[in-house]
Amino acid sequence: MTDLFKYLSERPYPGRGIMLGATPSGKSVCAYFIMGRSENSRNRVFEKTADGIRTRAWDESKMTDPSLIIYHPVRRVGRGTVVTNGDQTDTVRDHILAGQTFAAALRTREFEPDGPNWTPRISGLLSPDGSFKLSILKAGSESGAPCLRYFYEYEAAQPGAGRFISTYEGFGSPLPSFHGEPVEVGVPELDAAALAGRLWAALNEDNKVSLYVSAGGEEVIINKWEESK
Repeated sequence: MTDLFKYLSERPYPGRGIMLGATPSGKSVCAYFIMGRSENSRNRVFEKTADGIRTRAWDESKMTDPSLIIYHPVRRVGRGTVVTNGDQTDTVRDHILAGQTFAAALRTREFEPDGPNWTPRISGLLSPDGSFKLSILKAGSESGAPCLRYFYEYEAAQPGAGRFISTYEGFGSPLPSFHGEPVEVGVPELDAAALAGRLWAALNEDNKVSLYVSAGGEEVIINKWEESK
C-alpha cells in the first residue's frame, strides 16, 4: 500500500487529484486538490456551496479564460458525493438524478480540449455505504482522438485504505497523463482538518492552489491565496 503523502511529495505536478476511501475506523473520506502552472490556473480558490464546493477567481480582474477552470468540483446527490476535475460533475449529478449511472454520464464526455496536453477528466462517486467509483477519460493519441474511457469500481472501502487518481504523472511537454489503475493508498485515522493539513504539506509549494477534504461528515478547505493574505 502506497504512502500518499510521500507519493505526492515526490511529484511536483500531479495536476488535479482525487482520493476516496475510509479511515481505519470506517469513516468515509473524500479529498480533491488543484494545482496550477499559469497565472490563470493559480488565480483560484475553493468556496463552499449549498451542495458542495465550487471554484472561483481570487482576483476577477486577472481571469482570462474561465472555461476549464471554473466549475463545481464536489456536489452531493442524495447521500452520495460526486467529485471531478471539471464541469462533468454536473453531468454525473444530472444523470444520477435522472436514474442513470455514473458510467453512462461519463460516456457522454471526453478529455478536455486543451491540446497538446489533452488534460484527462478524472471523476469519482462516493456512495453512502462506503463503496466508490473512479474514472479517467483521456486521449488515445497525440492528436487527441480516440477518447479512452476507464472505469474502476470498489464495492467497499477497506478500512484504512483508499484509491488515488490524478490528471498527470508529472512535468513534461506535453504533460504526461496518469496511467494505470488508481493507486492504492493508506488512509490514517485523522479528522478532516488534520488530514487536510498533511495533504497540503505534501503538495508542491510552488504549484498547489486549493484543497478540499471531507472525513466523517466534516469538511475542510485550504486555499493558498487565503493563506498568503
